[in-house]
Amino acid sequence: MEIFISGQIDGNILTLSEEESKHCIRVLRHRKGDMIDVADGRGTLYRCRLLSDSPSAATAEIMEKHEGWGGHPYELTMAVCPTKNMDRYEWFAEKACEIGVDRIVPVMGEHSERRIFKPARMERILVSAMKQSLKSRCPEVADAVSVKDFIRLSAQEDNAGLKLMAYCFEDEDHPRISIKEALQSAPSGCNKITVLIGPEGDFSKEEAALAMENGFIPVHLGPSRLRTETAALTAVACVYERFVM
Repeated sequence: MEIFISGQIDGNILTLSEEESKHCIRVLRHRKGDMIDVADGRGTLYRCRLLSDSPSAATAEIMEKHEGWGGHPYELTMAVCPTKNMDRYEWFAEKACEIGVDRIVPVMGEHSERRIFKPARMERILVSAMKQSLKSRCPEVADAVSVKDFIRLSAQEDNAGLKLMAYCFEDEDHPRISIKEALQSAPSGCNKITVLIGPEGDFSKEEAALAMENGFIPVHLGPSRLRTETAALTAVACVYERFVM
């Protein structure tokens, strides 16, 4: 199954971008009358019949509409500090999309080595991962924000759900539990999850204290010391395992 993506929908007529049209017509050699599958990137898959096979702007008639296609039964926000090497962060985002994530928030911690985040390349990677993993929704990439501001903003949400912070250091006043235990102990019906993952130098004590004051549960991901991107992907996999497998 091959999925294309398009946000250009007018009534029951859908138009592919030039890049998607070239892939559809020139690479995969689809022709007028062929049936194709197109996602809108927001959670809906359309079964369409090609009306034109223009390699610059192919159009198709929508025959079927499937909302929530390829989705997952939870809402996951991953607030992860960008790594010094952006290739590692993009790797995390790609794999997280394949498993199942809804929102990625680049958060800048007091110990972060990277202070600049440019989302354009990562957004392209996520579109490709969405199509490859047969999903109809592309994860949102939020604007970069400081760790403390993200914590404060999450505290203002009416339905924040379960909020977890992967923290490396022990705190006698706030003992860590495993992420698996935290997920299993969530209230019945709670499927909204937020996970905070720190930079290479971990969160500062002030950031951790602020998170816990605002409802974040400190968790660990096992005995191994994980890189930022590995910890983030492990958390995504744990949420997937809890709700899907």
